[in-house]
Amino acid sequence: MSEPHGSEGTTRRLPVMEKPADTGGQYEAPPVLDDEPGEPGASGRFWSARRVPAGIVALLLLVVAGAFLYDVAAVRANRDALSWRRELARQLAERPLDDIWVLVGAGVAAALGLWLIVLAVTPGLRAVLPMRRPRPDVRAGLHRAAAATVLRDRAMEIAGVQSVRVRVGRARADVRAVSHFRELDDVRADLDATLAHAVGGLGLDRPLALAVRVARPGRKG
Repeated sequence: MSEPHGSEGTTRRLPVMEKPADTGGQYEAPPVLDDEPGEPGASGRFWSARRVPAGIVALLLLVVAGAFLYDVAAVRANRDALSWRRELARQLAERPLDDIWVLVGAGVAAALGLWLIVLAVTPGLRAVLPMRRPRPDVRAGLHRAAAATVLRDRAMEIAGVQSVRVRVGRARADVRAVSHFRELDDVRADLDATLAHAVGGLGLDRPLALAVRVARPGRKG
């Protein structure tokens, strides 16, 4: 749901949580947990399934293992070994360890192995920010783009703000606003207060630090 804002026709996003208009009961916000890292309920980063790297490695292993298995079975059946395996055995026996192609092959194998190790020990999914866990069996995450959209919509509600660009990282949100009227210090103060409240409402496990800059629009022509 949106409504026009200013002469630019920019839409703004209404607050996500509002007090119901048709009930007399008091609205209660979700509980806020002050979990510290390492405590039950604290959330770590989401781990990626790594389907693409795992699929590539599995396919390569299947092809290589299948080729060697076929060749071994052929030799066991009193047939000659395939030419590629004889050539490979000859090259490995004759080439010295300091040969350029041996060094290149070893470097490529080492790089691939290091890449697989890094994928195995890192969580991945850097674009998903962990949220607080009100219950141990419930876990949620917020995409960075969604968090940036919320902060941008809240910033556009400030009087004097003409446009806003928001970039959300793992620990910080960089906000670049353009103000076409009002004092820049006043706009900056309103942005700091509004965005600090919006960051708290995101429900993240580790609240984002804010870096806010306000400038005048550039001259046209």
